[in-house]
Amino acid sequence: MTPARESWFEDDAGPMIRPYAVAGGRSEASRYDLDMITLIVAIHDGASPGRMEPEYSSILRICSHPMSVAEVAAKLRLPLIVTKLLICDLIDGGYLTYRSQAANHPDANLDTDLLQAVLNGIRKL
Repeated sequence: MTPARESWFEDDAGPMIRPYAVAGGRSEASRYDLDMITLIVAIHDGASPGRMEPEYSSILRICSHPMSVAEVAAKLRLPLIVTKLLICDLIDGGYLTYRSQAANHPDANLDTDLLQAVLNGIRKL
């Protein structure tokens, strides 16, 4: 006899299919240069998003103030790649805008003196 609950659902881990379903089966890299510290903010132009999936509505609510991609993923309790895909959908729809920290400071990666000073400070702790 077959048990009432099939083995694809594990009580400890929860439903294993949810992130795949939320992302619509997509797993490719995002269309935008989003990393964990990229700031996302909702655009309030009076446009109503209409009927949306709950995750999209949650992202718009969470991003009423600038929020990093990592913070949004943590608040939604979704994997980072799934969150990036949902954010890209909302950027495409004109509901969100983003600002990459690296784009604001193109020479930030080249400032090894600053990085060395931070490392020295950490070592002194």
